[in-house]
Amino acid sequence: MTTRPLMLALAIAATLLAGCKQQPAGAPAGGDAGKLRTLGSLQFKPCSLVSPLPNGEPLEAQCTTLSVPEEHGKQGGRTIALNIAWIPPRNTSDPAADPVFFLAGGPGQAAVATFPGLAPVFKDVMKDRGVVLVDQRGTGKSNPLNCKSEGSEQNGSDPAAARAWIEGCIAELSAKADLRRYTTTDAVADLEAVRKAIGADTINLVGVSYGTRMAQQYALRHPQHVRTITLDSPVPNTLGLGNIFAGNLDSALQAQFALCKESPACKARMGDPRAELQSVLTRLRANPVEVTYRDGSTGEEVTETITADHVAGLVRMYAYMPAVGALLPQLIREASQGRYANLMALAKMMQGDLAESMSMGMQMSVICTEDADSMVVRAEDADTVLGNRMVESMAAMCEAWPKGDKPADFNTALKGELPVLVLTGEFDPVTPPKYGEEVAKGLPKSRWLDLKGQGHNVIGAGCMPKLFAQFIEKADAKALDAKCLDKLAYVPPFTSYNGWEP
Repeated sequence: MTTRPLMLALAIAATLLAGCKQQPAGAPAGGDAGKLRTLGSLQFKPCSLVSPLPNGEPLEAQCTTLSVPEEHGKQGGRTIALNIAWIPPRNTSDPAADPVFFLAGGPGQAAVATFPGLAPVFKDVMKDRGVVLVDQRGTGKSNPLNCKSEGSEQNGSDPAAARAWIEGCIAELSAKADLRRYTTTDAVADLEAVRKAIGADTINLVGVSYGTRMAQQYALRHPQHVRTITLDSPVPNTLGLGNIFAGNLDSALQAQFALCKESPACKARMGDPRAELQSVLTRLRANPVEVTYRDGSTGEEVTETITADHVAGLVRMYAYMPAVGALLPQLIREASQGRYANLMALAKMMQGDLAESMSMGMQMSVICTEDADSMVVRAEDADTVLGNRMVESMAAMCEAWPKGDKPADFNTALKGELPVLVLTGEFDPVTPPKYGEEVAKGLPKSRWLDLKGQGHNVIGAGCMPKLFAQFIEKADAKALDAKCLDKLAYVPPFTSYNGWEP
């Protein structure tokens, strides 16, 4: 996340790899384009999903749409064409009957566009099982709710500016959507419609970040149709998302910065990164600074004003992935010395890339319906990196945003005998390990794995893809031999852009 709640599990990867504009996800494939395939009652045609990896090959798939009511249970109203991609199993002679559904994060990321970056993780899984990708309503090509109004950069700083901007967004999107109908509950009904359409009696759910909320909500309402659940960086059903971010980020930063204190080279060169970060934030809150930096997308020099919000947003984004978070001590030291160019360039690059990959309107519909009551100012968050500004801005926007229906049992903990694999990262700044522990409590057939030195979205770390494939195959999380995860190592803090030594 920048200054917005619960960003998708792959936000760091998406931003770092932005700019790979090959062809739109779901574009028709060449050569065999006329060959149609069916799955249940749905007819698919070949398509190619863009790989976000440098020089990555497009992922060959089958694509279609399914029309669903915008308001489930209402006849004759507006419909939504859900964008669906299906990657058939390589084993065509004896494929498993229960496909895997990948549920993207955010809220606001699209499954069809996001999955190719994770496809290598699913390599062994896709031998015998197909993967089904459904762009959640409001994202991707499923009636996307993208706000194009000017002023989006203000929504994380000033509550009044944030509300003014969101009112423009509401006016812009209301012509194409009933904004009350783009919640998790609506999306769960869509997922059930897709399951019925493809003729699968049971399915395997794999959720990342916000996708874990989707998985838990579906399992609450349709447990008989769930074979396994994999929750990567989970959010407990019981939790409101309003005021969790400031404390979670500070805890993660404290743990990451401890690596610098333990490294003689880093400690000697960088001092105390947390104390220096607080000094930078305090100084910029009082007096924002004009800085000239090189725009990463154009290469041109630009002069703008850097604020404490720019710094806090970049710190939070980098904290998602320790491999880049290790650079924070160096960036903070530069800023403490009055050198802001590198920090500003990176902050602006990430800000722009996120705007392209996230559906802000869908995110608002989810957050404002499901979490608005937990957006309260807390005194204990005042001196954190994020402070209370994000909560204040989100509360202001949610006052204006149309609210959908939230079931009375929405915040009920998932329980029962379903096989569940729960994955967390030790340094996760938004969904810390304690959330995974909480989710696993009421699930006797679950297994919680906390991955050493990792951040947000950990299913691809180390030997985790192998363990994930074994879990999907056997549906037994407790039988996994996870000793191979002991080989995961901490990323030493960078002391320069060239490496770990001064």
